[in-house]
Amino acid sequence: MSWVCRLYRSSLGAKYVMASTGLLLFGFLIAHLLGNLQMFAGPDAVNSYAEKLRALGPLLWVARIGLLVIAGLHIATALRLAQRNDAARPVAYAKVAQRAVKPATKTMVLSGLVILAYVVYHLAHFTWGVVQADHASLTEKFADGHERHDVYSMVVLGFRTWWVSASYLVALVLLALHLCHGVTSVFQTFGLNHAKYACAIKMTGPAIATLIFLGYASIPVACWLGLIPLVEAR
Repeated sequence: MSWVCRLYRSSLGAKYVMASTGLLLFGFLIAHLLGNLQMFAGPDAVNSYAEKLRALGPLLWVARIGLLVIAGLHIATALRLAQRNDAARPVAYAKVAQRAVKPATKTMVLSGLVILAYVVYHLAHFTWGVVQADHASLTEKFADGHERHDVYSMVVLGFRTWWVSASYLVALVLLALHLCHGVTSVFQTFGLNHAKYACAIKMTGPAIATLIFLGYASIPVACWLGLIPLVEAR
């Protein structure tokens, strides 16, 4: 295992870890978005989806812990690389190059940490029920006496609060900036760059980031505008 540790301590190894954990987190983003978009299908679709997730029991917690480990490794590696880059040039350059540096590139660490803070808030809101606790206790009741958590109403009511939707959209902007650079840099890290496809690769990050932003942003905007309506309890 010593070679694994040596690889991770190297700059190249750390970049591989960053790219690999980033891809895993990106996969979760896609899966989570597909689940969230069921809000447009109505209460039964999203509440059934949430009920199936809860039915996984311990497996759901294994997945959550795994995601936390991956996210922690991604962030720790990013901070270590940033620290190493700063240490490599302790004295500022006498002349700053005039080449343009994209905002997404300059703010990768900062945007990542802010996104992490928002993820904790998001969990406190929609998973732990700490924020707007009265919404978290909503249930959907059936004629046979069966009850289940009314995730649909919780989300609609939550996003009808302007500051909740606003904070969500701000976090999504930062996520999009993060993805703009992160997705594109994966090709460079794994040596997939090629002059023939340079233009297409350069556009991949912004294109994917835009789609992710629009997908996630559509839910709070639709709730706020009433396009996803609040349905009376059965």
